[in-house]
Amino acid sequence: MTEVPVSIPDALRPGLAARAGAPRRSGALRQLWLVASLDVGESLRARWFAVYAALFGGIVAMLFVFGLTESRILGFMGLSRLLVTYIQLCMAILPIFVLVTTVRSVAGDREAGVFEYLLSLPVGLGAWFWGRMFGRFLVVYLPVLFAMGAAAGWATYSGIEVPWALFGLYAALLAALSACFLGLAMGISAVARTVDVAQGAAFALWLVLILFLDLILLGVMIQEHVPAETVVSLALANPLQVFRTAALMLFDPDLVLLGPAAFVIFDAFGKTGFLIYSLAYPTLLGLAAAALGYWRFRRGDLP
Repeated sequence: MTEVPVSIPDALRPGLAARAGAPRRSGALRQLWLVASLDVGESLRARWFAVYAALFGGIVAMLFVFGLTESRILGFMGLSRLLVTYIQLCMAILPIFVLVTTVRSVAGDREAGVFEYLLSLPVGLGAWFWGRMFGRFLVVYLPVLFAMGAAAGWATYSGIEVPWALFGLYAALLAALSACFLGLAMGISAVARTVDVAQGAAFALWLVLILFLDLILLGVMIQEHVPAETVVSLALANPLQVFRTAALMLFDPDLVLLGPAAFVIFDAFGKTGFLIYSLAYPTLLGLAAAALGYWRFRRGDLP
């Protein structure tokens, strides 16, 4: 009897692999956690994680050394001033670091040719993709949160008042920022065919978002006489600008530094509404980008 040849991509489809391992297959949540723990372990062994963790820990240490907890600026003093400076530095460092390191996840496996091994395991494709994203979120976010927690712990030990409400809001904003750029990176990694293309696309996205913070919007407003509402709406479509404005609102509740744009924001959202928007929009944007990448990943030629 002549055997019918089966192509490697079809034979390695996760559905077939899952059916082959169905008797010993555990629940979807357990699979997701196993993949996440595997990604965490892989990241902990990577050199970039050591640099990443030391960077944020060093930032907090330097801020203490230079005495920002003792300074007073615009009525902000103690640990509040340190947190304001820390979150501004995170906005400059965290997104690009997340993009550059995460876009290698799927594209790197594809280029290295290890999909045949990974997709032959009795783990669903959804658990593998979202497990890697969840594991990378833990690796990216926990060092940032730990550095803030270390600062709060040292402040408590030194008798410095800790603004816990502000601490919680900053932690939530950093979680939303991490989820946003992590989802964007996973979406790019799933679509790109090579690591070089993925990293180039990530860097281009970073440049576009940075330019739309000030330069391009200012030029449009001056040259084209665009209504203020349109300019502000376009600005608030940029997750970096949303994060920046929300961080500014935490120590400048009336957004005096933004000028007339503050009235447009408050008329549209209100103070509480904008804080909710600043947490929900970046998170949902990242999840949508990751979901689009997952959809493209399932329909594409996996290996």
